[in-house]
Amino acid sequence: MGSVSVSLRIAALFVSVVVPSLINIVNGVIPTTLDGPFKPVTVPLDESFRGHAVDLPDTDPRVQRNVKGWMPEQISVSLSTNHGSVWISWITGEFQIGDDIKPLNPETVGSVVRYGEWRFALTHRATGRSLVYSQLYPFQGLQNYTSGIIHHVRLTGLKPNTLYYYQCGDPSLKAISDVYYFRTMPVSGPRSYPARIGVVGDLGLTYNTTSTMGHLMRNYPDLVLLVGDASYANLYLTNGTGADCYSCTFSDTPIHETYQPRWDYWGRFMQPLVSKVPIMMIEGNHEIEEQVEKKTFAAYSARFAFPYEESGSSSTLYYSFNAGGIHFVMLGGYINYNKSGDQYRWLKKDLAKVDRKVTPWLVATWHPPWYSTYTAHYREAECMRVAMEELLYNYGVDIVFNGHVHAYERSNRVYNYSLDPCGPVHITVGDGGNREKMAITHADEPGNCPKPSTTPDKFMGGFCAFNFTSGPAAGKFCWDKQPDYSAYRESSFGHGILEVKNETHALWTWYRNQDAYGTTGDMVYIVRQPDRCAVEPEV
Repeated sequence: MGSVSVSLRIAALFVSVVVPSLINIVNGVIPTTLDGPFKPVTVPLDESFRGHAVDLPDTDPRVQRNVKGWMPEQISVSLSTNHGSVWISWITGEFQIGDDIKPLNPETVGSVVRYGEWRFALTHRATGRSLVYSQLYPFQGLQNYTSGIIHHVRLTGLKPNTLYYYQCGDPSLKAISDVYYFRTMPVSGPRSYPARIGVVGDLGLTYNTTSTMGHLMRNYPDLVLLVGDASYANLYLTNGTGADCYSCTFSDTPIHETYQPRWDYWGRFMQPLVSKVPIMMIEGNHEIEEQVEKKTFAAYSARFAFPYEESGSSSTLYYSFNAGGIHFVMLGGYINYNKSGDQYRWLKKDLAKVDRKVTPWLVATWHPPWYSTYTAHYREAECMRVAMEELLYNYGVDIVFNGHVHAYERSNRVYNYSLDPCGPVHITVGDGGNREKMAITHADEPGNCPKPSTTPDKFMGGFCAFNFTSGPAAGKFCWDKQPDYSAYRESSFGHGILEVKNETHALWTWYRNQDAYGTTGDMVYIVRQPDRCAVEPEV
């Protein structure tokens, strides 16, 4: 069926609130992907908003421990695979850091959640598991770390789209939290969606982060996707000395150190939002955090609850879940993604089970982008793209969210570097505000194209990024102008909101931190065409 150009009008009230200073909204009409492919747009760098990428100090009241004894802190909610179940997580006890540390005994404190539909009648009770993790270094002079007791409790049998109240802790020790609340996801179906999904990446814990989170909370999300890189604890030595660039400042350290208390600071800062709104995270490179015996991802895997077992995965580094009529696939860019690996086999099975009549929208998320045109991390994840892109394309993935590059970029529909009306829209939102500051230069600008040998990811290894063999950049490693698959790019801190309206239309809006609340930086309706773009499962 041929493409029909369609535009959707903004409601009059919305027009009166939003100031579309940068996006292509004419006469109250929001563009749709059916109007594309769009001519590439690069917004000039706003030099006035570069400061304040400075970490919050440990003296800031927002990151300090404000509970005593075994009282819960760092409380958060995350989803299971469907509306009927959520996870409640929290920490009790204090972390230890130094040369002589002794891990707390997880059996000291119970993991109990009381919950119900009425604030003063928490008639249901669930118990769960608890653990501690350690970050240990085999080098003299480095400080080791052991966490407080981390609790994860899964609530089941929940009603869809229902407000629940809860308390967590150990009633036997009189260590129970205040009453919090969360709303479950809608039941899965073609006309059933969470109203607003916040998408953020590469947050860190800076004053820019506080601006990002303030703007996000003003948009009242029902769910938050964090596309990797949370605390940036690995920009610090174990003695608490930090830097904007670890490798530049601490090039002689025998191992890449971390200062794990930054994770506790981050958890405390995030609690006002994530104790009420579910957060779903996938790992980024700053979560690797290598330690003794080459262990990795210890903090990430311990601190967050993931529905990996419920979704058939064997690893916290990749999993899937439903939120109403959306199926989310959270993929790992820092674990084997080759066709012979466990992740690929799991992904193939997971996609094959998706019923597009029940969950019409298919959204994929991982940390390192495939279609970023910035110099930073340019084509760094090319081996992952080569391994997985065809599979995701054949199953009709609609949207891809990434982080890693500290800027914003939205693609036209693309597949294998070519414009394709059935390819997904790739959106990079690595602009959460972390200490490493923004990405500014583009690989297509004179003198900014990196050498191919510098592009492979250092952790995953491999080399797949060769010169293009066809198209406008044939014989070259970079384009000479903004590639036609890049629709919009801007170096600015911010966040995005996804509003799925029905089985074919979703509104994507990106908000810049430096703008007034309600002002948009980029806005487009992403439109599915299931009749034109049939799913072709692999056999």
